[in-house]
Amino acid sequence: MLAAACAPKSPPAIAGAPKHPDFVMPVSPAGAPADLIARVERGWQWLQLDDFRNAEREFAAALKRQPSFHPADTAMAYLAMARGNEKDAAMRFERALQADAGYVPALVGRGQALLELERDADALVSFEAALAKDPSLTDLQSRIDVLRFRATQKMLGRAKGAADAQRWDEAAALYRQAIAASPDSAFLYRDLASVEQRAGLTANALEHYRKAVELDPSDARSLAGIGAILDAQGDVAGAISAYERAEAIDASEVPDGVMARLRAAAALAKLPAQYRAIPGRDQVTRADVAALIGVRLEALLSRAKPRQVIITDVRNHWAQSWVSPVVRSGVMDTLPNYEFEPSRLVRRNELAATVSRLLTLIAAIKPDLAGKWQGTRVQINDVAATHLSYPAASAAVASGVMRLSGGNFELLRGVSGAEAVDIIGRIEALARP
Repeated sequence: MLAAACAPKSPPAIAGAPKHPDFVMPVSPAGAPADLIARVERGWQWLQLDDFRNAEREFAAALKRQPSFHPADTAMAYLAMARGNEKDAAMRFERALQADAGYVPALVGRGQALLELERDADALVSFEAALAKDPSLTDLQSRIDVLRFRATQKMLGRAKGAADAQRWDEAAALYRQAIAASPDSAFLYRDLASVEQRAGLTANALEHYRKAVELDPSDARSLAGIGAILDAQGDVAGAISAYERAEAIDASEVPDGVMARLRAAAALAKLPAQYRAIPGRDQVTRADVAALIGVRLEALLSRAKPRQVIITDVRNHWAQSWVSPVVRSGVMDTLPNYEFEPSRLVRRNELAATVSRLLTLIAAIKPDLAGKWQGTRVQINDVAATHLSYPAASAAVASGVMRLSGGNFELLRGVSGAEAVDIIGRIEALARP
């Protein structure tokens, strides 16, 4: 009868759901003493009833019997958690893990305690270790996913702050950490590439932009980033390809005017070296002017009624394909002996005559605009109104295509390549629909 009175009090059957369903019961290892196993199991039942006093009595008795019995230490840690003492719980879980580093109930419990202590990164490590030991803990995966997301968001906030402050190394290091945690996130590679691009690490940036596109082919921003780098490197064809892909997905990611500039550059690259050298010439030739007009004003020339002409001195000349249509259009003439004299240097009076004829073609399609120069008589200090070149010079100046220098036109001055390019560019702008 005395023995019955001293027997451990058995907990009543648990009615309803356990009070702490997230706690993982500390299962005792095989071969553990039966009385210790029983103590922990009875204490666990008391804990799930929120009877902390009886739970503590059972766990304490097990530890008194064997202080190194880590299931009892783990149970005590869960009891501390239930009482709201997460700091003590974390210490007890650590002690249990010193006895068995892979003990899953202690790993899960430590993660829960650390989470309450706002030590998310440490909690994540503990949960990941538990899941690695016991993949059947599928509910734990959702916690891990949430923690990883929260950790990544914090890291991204710090990375953005570092990037805004131009602390490129710090920002890049944080993005690399985020990528290590989430290696399939295209936007992380894109943001890292953006930091590297601004830091001048273009090779790294290009690699990471391409990785972003590999993970997400619809990433227009990364494609535009690739285009910008290739453009800066002089790879016009590659830049056009990347920008075209970006434009097809989201045109707003492609800077205004960049495609027109690149396509013009691609077209220029296909032209003869002599043409590409025009902007750098000290003085342009008739062939240079004809080529500029033929290339940049082809659509305008097509509106002129073609003339039958004979040209005897441009066969096999690099500008032949442009000299012929320019002369047929009447914009430029041959000499009476049918020679074009492609190598002859051009003076401003001759260029003014050519500009005047181009303005006549524009006036036919834009009569309202033509009023700007038709009938306007510009005061030119060094060209009298009775001079043969005055009408052409006046129209060229009134239209804004050619400029005066100190009020002088300088009829006999030569024309540089840069000046010729600018003048034809202004004609092109006037002719544009």
